[in-house]
Amino acid sequence: MLDGRVAVVTGSGRGLGRAYAQALAAAGAAVVVNDIDADVAAETVAAITDAGGRAVAEVGAVGESEMADALVRRAADTFGRLDVMVTNAGALRDKTLRNTTDEDFDLVVGSHLRGTFTCGRAAAAQFREQGEGGRLILVGSPAGQRASFGQTAYSASKGAIVAMMRTWAVEHARIGVTANAIVPTALTRMVATIPGLGELVAKVEAGEPVPEPARRKGLGTPADVASVIVYLASKKSEHVTGQAIAAGGDRIALWTHPSEVDEHQQRGGWSAEQVADLFGDTLAGRLQGFQPAPLVIEEV
Repeated sequence: MLDGRVAVVTGSGRGLGRAYAQALAAAGAAVVVNDIDADVAAETVAAITDAGGRAVAEVGAVGESEMADALVRRAADTFGRLDVMVTNAGALRDKTLRNTTDEDFDLVVGSHLRGTFTCGRAAAAQFREQGEGGRLILVGSPAGQRASFGQTAYSASKGAIVAMMRTWAVEHARIGVTANAIVPTALTRMVATIPGLGELVAKVEAGEPVPEPARRKGLGTPADVASVIVYLASKKSEHVTGQAIAAGGDRIALWTHPSEVDEHQQRGGWSAEQVADLFGDTLAGRLQGFQPAPLVIEEV
């Protein structure tokens, strides 16, 4: 499906990123693997090449333009072109608002949001120069779509990434570049601290199959998400752009674009008392929920 195509996958030394890189390579793409850890990046490259694929590593933290430019340059210099950019890398500092320091916020936003921005910009410039379109595949999170207790910086980053994706889809439609965001859920070490999931993650890492109830709720292995990445990287997905796509386990779903759910007008404008009446009566039953979608799996 991806013969002749070249992809960069940031943060692909472990977990979901590694699954994305391996799946892209298995489908025929040459892959630039990126991670801040040279050893795990080398392991991903070895796993790909041992299976007959093509891959090289570019080690470093995403965020600054220099790293983004280096990733795109490595793809072009080694494999002759770039067709796909998957922006998966990012750091975590899970803390509530009062405990989040400036340094915590800057690290998370810098790696996730700024890293997506710089890598997307560098890739788009390469796509434009090649004149043959391209694929921007950004990585969101349920934490960016709904409330996620203790993830101020992460939620802000992931929500902004999806918003940025929609703008990029509009900006690049004329040159054949699609932009989409994957919103993955998978049983990785990242979710092992969520109540009810730690034991399940350990069992899956030990080689046990994911229980069917968990799969139906959208929790599976990284490979379940990777198949969607492969599709979005392919020429078959040229009509799909501007979408936030949930993927995990047995489940694929589309997130809606933000839209107004109710509208009221007051000729001449609203007084504070009239606003209070509106929210106390007419809009009281239309207020949007803010509770996070639970990831606790029962009866598994």
